[in-house]
Order: sequence, then structure tokens, then C-alpha cells
Amino acid sequence: MSAAAGEVLDRDRTAERIKSLGPWFHNMNLNGVWTAPDHPLGDYPAIKWKRFSHAIPADLSDKSVIDIGCNGGFYSIEMKRRGARRVVGIDHDPDYLAQAQFAADVLGLDIEFHQLSVYDVAQLGERFDVVIFMGVLYHLRHPLLALDLIRGHVAGDMLLFQSMQRGSGDVAEVADDYPFTETGMFDRPDYPKLHFIEKRYAHDPTNWFVPNRAAAEAMLRSAGFVIEAHPEEEVYICRCASQPSDAAVYPSRGAGR
Repeated sequence: MSAAAGEVLDRDRTAERIKSLGPWFHNMNLNGVWTAPDHPLGDYPAIKWKRFSHAIPADLSDKSVIDIGCNGGFYSIEMKRRGARRVVGIDHDPDYLAQAQFAADVLGLDIEFHQLSVYDVAQLGERFDVVIFMGVLYHLRHPLLALDLIRGHVAGDMLLFQSMQRGSGDVAEVADDYPFTETGMFDRPDYPKLHFIEKRYAHDPTNWFVPNRAAAEAMLRSAGFVIEAHPEEEVYICRCASQPSDAAVYPSRGAGR
């Protein structure tokens, strides 16, 4: 259920729609009604956005943006509020997309939403000036593939990346190569590590791989991104660099690529 284009909802009707579309993970103010006022993380993701919003250009009027794993649409909305020429949000979950579309409609913002996963980004057949990939990596069974696909198919310039991190916040100085007999570096807490969750973490069966800081940064570089800024504990601003020749871009680059 969503607000029809041009439909004006009063506060009570907005509250009814919000309830029917719940539960919400993104807390947003729509017609004076908060979508997730009892969020366990507080006013989320606004409280996180405030810590790194200064690192995103205030004027995006000539930019195209894709928000991968857009959830309820908070970041898509913020990019449109900064004047982005075009904003596309994708998510595999139709319930989140319904929330995002409703929020955009209530706020009168022109944002496109499509039901696609990160593994499907080649279907879009275009590159975007800004790619948002926030809070998705650790929910994936194939996280490095996802980064390869983003770099290979949709990243045109900037990547806004965030992942939950666990383990050491230090980053090891890693040599270009090690002899087969040397194993000590694997025991160092600051060596790049992905923690595999076979069962559940935080009661969530979709938490699969959680990197430490060193692994998050190494995976970004490996996929063909240069880390330009680290404005918040888990957030990175990256730019496109040369993609490794053996990087995966399944399902394909598409015709004419």
C-alpha cells in the first residue's frame, strides 16, 4: 500500500498507512508521524547520517545516485533533498520498497524504486555518479562478489560504503606476499578477517560475514576502489580505481560492454 501520486494524506491517514506498512527500520517523519519512534538504536539512521553527512556534497544537482539495499528509503530521500538529478533505490524486499515508495510519495520526491538485489545490478545497464551501499555487506553470502559487481556494472565515480564491523579496529601493515611456511600473521587481530556467522547474530539469520576494519578496507581496494575518506567509524567515501582483471562481474557486462 502506498500513497497515490498527488494524493494528500492528513496526519491520521498517514499514521494508518505507516502502521500498515510496518515494522519500519528507518525512522522518518512523514506528515508529523514517525515511522519507527521506538527504534532500539534511537533516531536511526538519522543519528548516523549526522556523523558523516558533511562528507557528501551538499549540491548533487548534476548527479545520478543509486541506493543499493535502500530499505525504507532514508538515504535515497537525503540524496534527493540535496538535489540529485536522478535517484534510484533498489532492494530485494518488497515490503521495504513499499515503505520507501510511500515515504517518497508523502514527501513529494521523485525517486525510482526497483525490486532487485545487489547481484542483479547488471540489469540496470548504466553507471551512476554516486553509489550508496550502506548496511548491506554483512547480510550477504557472497560479499566480495557484490563489491565486484558494483564496481563492474554501476559505479561511475563515488561509493558511499558502510558495514557493521567487529574485531580489531586496527589495520595491519600487510606484505605483498608471504612464504607458505609463515602463518603467524593470521593470528594477528589486525590482519584482515571476515567473521563467518553460521547460525545467527543479534537474532538475525541474514547476518553472514562481518569484517574487521582491516578486512573492510582490503575488500574495497580489492574490488577496485580507492578509499578517499573515513568520516565515521564504519563509513567510507571511495572513488573508482582500476578493477582487477580477474574480478567477477557475473552475470555479465551486458551487450556492448
